[in-house]
Amino acid sequence: MRHSTPEFARIAKQGTVLRCQVGSTVHGLGIDGRTDRDEMGICVEPPEYVIGLRAFEQYVHHSRPEHTRSGPGDLDLTVYSLRKWTRLALDGNPTVLLPLFVPDHEIVTATAIGHDLRGQRSRLISRRAGHRFLGYLRAQRERMEGVRGGGHTNRPELVERYGFDTKFAYHMVRLGVQGIELMETGAITLPMPEPDRSWLLALRRGGHTREEALRRARDLEERLVRLCATSDLPEEPDTAWADRFLVDTYRRAWSDGVTATPRGGRDRAG
Repeated sequence: MRHSTPEFARIAKQGTVLRCQVGSTVHGLGIDGRTDRDEMGICVEPPEYVIGLRAFEQYVHHSRPEHTRSGPGDLDLTVYSLRKWTRLALDGNPTVLLPLFVPDHEIVTATAIGHDLRGQRSRLISRRAGHRFLGYLRAQRERMEGVRGGGHTNRPELVERYGFDTKFAYHMVRLGVQGIELMETGAITLPMPEPDRSWLLALRRGGHTREEALRRARDLEERLVRLCATSDLPEEPDTAWADRFLVDTYRRAWSDGVTATPRGGRDRAG
């Protein structure tokens, strides 16, 4: 895989400024003994990959064999360049925003740059994020209803056991719950508070029907549509601040020697 080369592994390792858990466990929705570990990192890449001819956007590491599904104990790690992560965060990508809100005990690595980034999250959050949550929620609901193309499950064992993919369904509802909270408060509470946490865990374990999940998703979707127009959050993120932050951060990191051009050798992935 082009994002999993030893070269990219070294760039990610040497330049990481923030790395944390972002999977089901951080949401409080993992099932004991059945959950893999999803982590996301952010790194400052060397100048050759920013102002030179080389390119680095992300490093991807899977502890499991290629083309196999994650299982208990597996690690899935994605480390974005700070520039790419910032672009995705400004656009309101739901998963990419999570490092701004994870509790401290879920942080694996954080430098001064990483702490600074988390402290400036209000600059990155806007109604644009609400539209992204809404778009993902609507797409997943339509796939479950069969009105949008594309598969919505690779978990036939859940379909056989419960009649539908309960993990897909709980992610759909979770997006609605967290999108609403973000538009109302400017934050996402992790792990998810009650009573939503228990409701979603029950859904994942087959305690709610497909129709109940779809009904709740529609209700959340309606609320999120209204909040995208009425939320007190700014309509757009502070891109001018983001530009200044990126320029200053890269200059400081390069000057301080936080990153270094990879030169030979091999590093252990992850």
